[in-house]
Amino acid sequence: MPYDRKSELPDSVKDNLPKHAQEIYKEAYNSAWDEYKDPDDRRGDASREETAHKVAWAAVKNKYGKKDGKWVKKG
Repeated sequence: MPYDRKSELPDSVKDNLPKHAQEIYKEAYNSAWDEYKDPDDRRGDASREETAHKVAWAAVKNKYGKKDGKWVKKG
C-alpha cells in the first residue's frame, strides 16, 4: 500500500536512510505501486508490494551509496 508520509516507511528505511533518500524511496515506491498493479507487468511471482520495494531501493541506490556503513549521496 502506498505511503503518505515518510513516517510510515518501514523501519529498515527510516532507521538507515537520510531524509532525502527516504523521500526518493517513498516517491519511487508509490510510483511503482501504481505502475505494477497488473501482475502481468511484474517479473515472476513477485507481489505488487515486493516489486514496489525493489523499485524503491533501486531508485535510492541510483543517488546514494554506502560508505563506512552509512548511506551517503553519490558524487
